Amino acid sequence: MPTTPVPLDVQHRASLREHNSFGLPAVARTLVRLRSEADVRRVVDHPDYGVAPKFVLGGGSNVVLTRDIDSVVLKVEIAGLRLLREKADAWIVEAGAGESWHALVAWTIEQGWPGLENLALIPGSVGAAPVQNIGAYGVELKDRFDSLDAVDLVTGRSVTLDAAACRFGYRDSVFKQAGFGGLAGKSVITRVRLRLPRPWQPVLGYLDLERKIADTGNARPDARTVFDWVCAIRRAKLPDPALVGNAGSFFKNPVVSPEQCRDIIGRDPEIVHYPMADGSIKLAAGWLIDACGWKGKTVGRAGVYERQALVLVNRGGASGAEVVTLARAIQESVYGRFGIRLEPEPIIL
Repeated sequence: MPTTPVPLDVQHRASLREHNSFGLPAVARTLVRLRSEADVRRVVDHPDYGVAPKFVLGGGSNVVLTRDIDSVVLKVEIAGLRLLREKADAWIVEAGAGESWHALVAWTIEQGWPGLENLALIPGSVGAAPVQNIGAYGVELKDRFDSLDAVDLVTGRSVTLDAAACRFGYRDSVFKQAGFGGLAGKSVITRVRLRLPRPWQPVLGYLDLERKIADTGNARPDARTVFDWVCAIRRAKLPDPALVGNAGSFFKNPVVSPEQCRDIIGRDPEIVHYPMADGSIKLAAGWLIDACGWKGKTVGRAGVYERQALVLVNRGGASGAEVVTLARAIQESVYGRFGIRLEPEPIIL
């Protein structure tokens, strides 16, 4: 017998406060919860939603809402975790785009499939991870990426993209690019596959992890230990979004030429900087903000976190406009002192 199609889960005038990690007030005129690829196609085929502007929302940890959303908000809640293949040189794991990123990392460690431990405790969903090409403590998502599935929001067709097609850059991918060939706002990621190399090798060349090695005397930590170290480091420096509204690191670490770096070092010898493989230099945005005296400061009900100047927080009842006002003041301050324009990581709507 033919099965009856499952209707879309639709809410009208839906509050988005609990769907963004900043806890900012905003209302979606229409919110559709996507729990399968079929749901995405139902949206595409819908007489009203199919032709309407759309905004894809994952865990809400990379967005600053400054207004109500008239677009159809597609809340991605596709679940599932599995080992897809076990090869001689890698484990290939697959996760639904609606899964918690940290839950995925913890699950792979528990299963004995290491490789994601440096990316522990990054807030957000699995589907958002490739959009942002998330990274921490010497590892980026692209270093562990295999492929992903997405559904085109115009045609409803499923596509599979490899790393080259995703055009990964520093906190960037084809899903954030609106120009030629860009997919910003044009597709919904449904499943992500990650390649965890065998044999496992720890990535420890990061200052905070080197301090852990020195403090513990453990120069050969296993993956579980690295996972625990990263969780401890992040919890000591970063606020829990469940307790203090925030979007994690608010600004990208700026990348400059060696000449620019030497000029800044000449004025500020203590600046934190990291050489990159291509010869450029990455500067620590948090250090730049702290050097301008912003740590712990507040504008309205938005503030700079006391333990990490790179994190902007909701002090309680903040609006998106207050967060943006604070961010712009920080940008102007850093530019005035260092001649560097800080670029926000989150999408500002």
